[in-house]
Amino acid sequence: MRSGKTPVVLMGKLFLCLWALVACAQELHWDKSMAAAGKARQEGRYSEAERLFIDAIKEVEGFGPGDPRLPASLNSLAELYRTRSKYAEAEALYKRALAIREKTLGPDHPEVATSLNNLALLYHDERKNAEAEALYKRALAIREKTLGTDHLEVASSLNNLAVLYHEERKNAEAEPLDKRALVIWEKTLGADHPQVATSLHNLAVVYHDERNYAEAEPLYRRALAIWEKAGGMENPEAAATLNSLGELYRTQGKYAEAEPLYRRALAIWEKAGGPENPEAAAALTSLGELYRTQGKYAEAEPLFKRALAVKEKNLGPEHLDVAISLSNLALLYNYEGKYSEAEPLYKRVVAIREKNLGPEHPDVAQSLDAYAALLRQAGQKADAEKMEDRARKIRAKRPR
Repeated sequence: MRSGKTPVVLMGKLFLCLWALVACAQELHWDKSMAAAGKARQEGRYSEAERLFIDAIKEVEGFGPGDPRLPASLNSLAELYRTRSKYAEAEALYKRALAIREKTLGPDHPEVATSLNNLALLYHDERKNAEAEALYKRALAIREKTLGTDHLEVASSLNNLAVLYHEERKNAEAEPLDKRALVIWEKTLGADHPQVATSLHNLAVVYHDERNYAEAEPLYRRALAIWEKAGGMENPEAAATLNSLGELYRTQGKYAEAEPLYRRALAIWEKAGGPENPEAAAALTSLGELYRTQGKYAEAEPLFKRALAVKEKNLGPEHLDVAISLSNLALLYNYEGKYSEAEPLYKRVVAIREKNLGPEHPDVAQSLDAYAALLRQAGQKADAEKMEDRARKIRAKRPR
């Protein structure tokens, strides 16, 4: 009897081994597909990366609805779409990944918090701040509950929420979050970790905006010292700190100190991503602002134009960041009295912000005011009054 059962047992073991081999082969193929897609994305081969991510999703969909690789794949493709400003496509994927994780893991799982954070980043990019804030807060609450209040992912959530508040000029809300994130990163990673440098930079920006230059400058300098010590001065985040410190000096009228910082930041960004690196647009804009402030309009114009071209190529002609570059160039033309060149730029700014933010957003009102000021200077009083009246009506509808 014992010998009669032996073949059955052995066949069962063989079946299990074959199943394990198939599963391992599937996982290995998926890993390779995801790695190849990630490499293609990093190298700017976006169409190839998209195809590879889609193939990986199709493959993993056959593994069953609860397979954790499916939401991971969806998130990766969504992130590609988000960074390429394909917001509608990204949103659908993020939401699908979130729904899968909530169903399979429960509403309070750390991976659910990751999906909430990803969707919040998308809304943040779209300036849907109310939606982003709610998701950031929910992600933070989950992470604090499941990971503890001093976890690195908690610090990441604190940082994201602080950035949102800073952009809304809610510095009183942003500052304590930045400080708490900084404490966590210093405690967990050490005082000289590059992430600490990033956190110092973010806190410095809050003080900078409040014109508390005495508090901001040493934080910028400490961040730069960390990058120098870590040998990371070629890092784009180090370039961001150089650019921010340059802005600090420019706003204080220290133009000689600001210019070399801008140029160093620009060189780092160009080396990292070439002359059309979207991050380089920040230094181009800052340098243009420096020259405009000094009345060096001929030097400022090509920098503003180049920043605009970089953004249009990388983000598309109707992105909100493109509107900022259009505004900078229009203002320069305004100062030079080139009203005919400035007017179509302001018109584009209004159209972009209306399309992205809605016709009654405060940023639209701000654009209308700038457009109206130009029209007044150009002697078009009646048209200017129409713009001003519309801007007043938008502001009147906003809750105080």
